[in-house]
Amino acid sequence: MTLLEMSASYRDSAAAIHGRIVELRILERAQEDPEESSRLRRRIDELTPLWREARELAALTAHYYDRSYHKHEKYAL
Repeated sequence: MTLLEMSASYRDSAAAIHGRIVELRILERAQEDPEESSRLRRRIDELTPLWREARELAALTAHYYDRSYHKHEKYAL
C-alpha cells in the first residue's frame, strides 16, 4: 500500500468517524434523560481525538514527500 492509498483510507475513516459524531450530537440534543445524554457526550469525547488523528494522518501521508509541506511535530522522529 502506498502512502497516497493510506491517505485515502485515513480520509475515509475520518469521514466515517465525523459522521458518527454528528449523529451522536443530534441524539444528545434530542435526549431528555440526563444520564443518557451524558453517555452520548462521553462517546463523542472519545471519538473526537480519533477523528482528529485520522485527519492529521491523512494530511501527513498525502504530503509526506512534498518538500514544502510542514509536517506535524507530533509525527516527527
